[in-house]
Amino acid sequence: MFEPESLEEGSSHTRGATPMNGGVNFALFSANATCVEVCIFDDAGEREIARVKLPEYTDEVWHGFIPGLKPGTRYGYRVHGPYEPEKGHRFNPNKLLLDPYAKAHVGELKWGPELFGYEVGHADGDLSFDKRDSAHLVPKCVVVDSHFKWTQPRDVRVPWDRTVLYETHVRGFTKRHPALPEHLRGTFAGLAHDEVLRHIRELGVTSVELLPVQMFLNQSFMLEKGLTNFWGYDTIGFFALDPRYQCEPSIDEFKHMVDRFHANGLEVILDVVYNHTPEGNELGPTISFKGIDNASYYRLMPDQPRYYINDTGTGNTVNLSHPRVLQMVTDSLRYWVTEMHVDGFRFDLAPILAREPHGFDEGGGFLDSCRQDPVLSSVKLIAEPWDCGPGGYQVSSFPPGWAEWNDKFRDTVRAFWKGDEGLVPVLANCLTASADQFNHRGRRPWASVNFLTAHDGFTLADLVSYNDKHNDANGEDGRDGHSDNLSWNCGAEGPTDDPDVLALRRRQQRNMLATLLLSQGTPMLLAGDEFGRSQQGNNNAYCQDNEISWVDWEAIDEHGHALTAFTKRLLTLRKALPVLRRNRFLTGVDSEGLGYKDVTWLNAQGGEMTEEQWADAHTRCFGILLDGRARVSAIPKPGTDASVLLLFNAWHEEIEFQLPDLPEGAKWSRLFDTALEPQTLQDLEPKAGCTLTGRSVVAFVTEGVGQRSDWLHEMLVSLP
Repeated sequence: MFEPESLEEGSSHTRGATPMNGGVNFALFSANATCVEVCIFDDAGEREIARVKLPEYTDEVWHGFIPGLKPGTRYGYRVHGPYEPEKGHRFNPNKLLLDPYAKAHVGELKWGPELFGYEVGHADGDLSFDKRDSAHLVPKCVVVDSHFKWTQPRDVRVPWDRTVLYETHVRGFTKRHPALPEHLRGTFAGLAHDEVLRHIRELGVTSVELLPVQMFLNQSFMLEKGLTNFWGYDTIGFFALDPRYQCEPSIDEFKHMVDRFHANGLEVILDVVYNHTPEGNELGPTISFKGIDNASYYRLMPDQPRYYINDTGTGNTVNLSHPRVLQMVTDSLRYWVTEMHVDGFRFDLAPILAREPHGFDEGGGFLDSCRQDPVLSSVKLIAEPWDCGPGGYQVSSFPPGWAEWNDKFRDTVRAFWKGDEGLVPVLANCLTASADQFNHRGRRPWASVNFLTAHDGFTLADLVSYNDKHNDANGEDGRDGHSDNLSWNCGAEGPTDDPDVLALRRRQQRNMLATLLLSQGTPMLLAGDEFGRSQQGNNNAYCQDNEISWVDWEAIDEHGHALTAFTKRLLTLRKALPVLRRNRFLTGVDSEGLGYKDVTWLNAQGGEMTEEQWADAHTRCFGILLDGRARVSAIPKPGTDASVLLLFNAWHEEIEFQLPDLPEGAKWSRLFDTALEPQTLQDLEPKAGCTLTGRSVVAFVTEGVGQRSDWLHEMLVSLP
């Protein structure tokens, strides 16, 4: 079956291993190789049963069609070419290589000296050449039949102004869920379970952002310490799922999960890592790209191509300036949208993807490709807009159509509730979607992704329970993780029985959740923050695949359930009241001469904030009035005339706040007071004052003149 005369030319246009017409077409890009061999393995992926040279080379793509092969075939590549590290070439056919376009893998990477293209410990270092075979240490690629019967439309398409992101981890979220059978815990099938979906759906979020699920590796230094790459930010297979999240060896499990999410009205967003690979620098292993065409796939030092440009801090940087590498990345993204039906992406270290040899370029190849591509331009694109490379901080610099993580929101809200001075003007800007950064080129408030916590850093409960990080379990003597967390332990470090400290911590969590979920822009909630999940003070749990990172569902106590109910209340309000999610930036100007403004900033006396009060570093209390009569959109809808008043007091003592005047017969209805457990509704008479407890947020709503309409009354009485 594998004799040369049975080979066919095949096609160069479909990369990877594609089953078709009674066989499999193989195609691999390598501009500098001299020969490419496909190695076929037995079903166990252990024994090489055939080795076939691809017969054709077209436009720098090696290709061939092998009749008789079927889906499920295990394979890898051996690529021949010059081994000249000083010129950027590191070909070594003794190393079995993973297909960049492989749709699935079997087996685990086993670390050993055979993985390296050079002789480890040799006096010449990476200039030496290692002849040992690595096949027994490397996972095998699998030919995949992608047919699947979907029950739901391809996407949900939640409008950006209604989007609430929920960042979570497939394994960490489900590993300890009591409703799941043991074999489903930590898997895509577990995430698709009815009880898991019920919690997410009833919480009120719209879009679940999964930490990396593409094939990634565990680095040897982690394994030597008994740790693992829990977060998954070391991708080696841009088209393949990581087998660790599958209870069955089929991509259908992921597709079924997406289908179930869509049936529940939820979007699936993938956190993706296209900026580097686990092959590291010149001393790293040869597993895939390095052995296929090192000089094309990676950014190398221009004057010393033996060495790698390391804008990622991980040893290498993927070269998206090369058209074929850029094509691979965009092909990967389109695959996840068209074949796997995901609804968008969050890009790790996104400035690297937009960096050309001359620096960050908003008109560079990657961003231009996303902008003009009919598939990619139609899904959610979210940038982590910073990296450690030159010009690496690019918040608000991404083009129209992109949303961006807003770290200024995170830091400002943390510092304000910690009690830092001089932050009221900065917080006011954050509450209105950081217009100073994002209000340009027709961008909308949703471009600012507001967040308090994420996988990297403290959880919300730890943010109010620890002054310092406690990362001893990581084995790095506390050197890892951020040290400036803008956290405050509320009077005791870590666990405590002090009722006053515990009450303050719960109130601070409610304060920050209210600030996050009722601000303009797109909120992102870290999974578990809604019920007070802790990581025991570890703010860098990237290597902790254990109880530190796993959500302990059975440990949720009455206070956790109360915090969940409060989070649901906030998200119910956000959904029901359009003024809380404006699709236009607020101006604070009565541009139409109607006698009211879309936003008014209030002092405790009920009047507008003065210049002196804005400039006073000691100001800790203020209000924001969002007037529903101001036009929310070009087309009015029911409920758009409801106005919302939010009062913030970061001072540690009570403050009397005079509520704004209302027309005769109108009342303010209190939506929540973070100082109360549980929450209740309350009508306040016109001109009534409000006592703000120290460190609290209070919210009110009014429809204006006359009785409440049915929609508002129904919304109020249905609040959790």
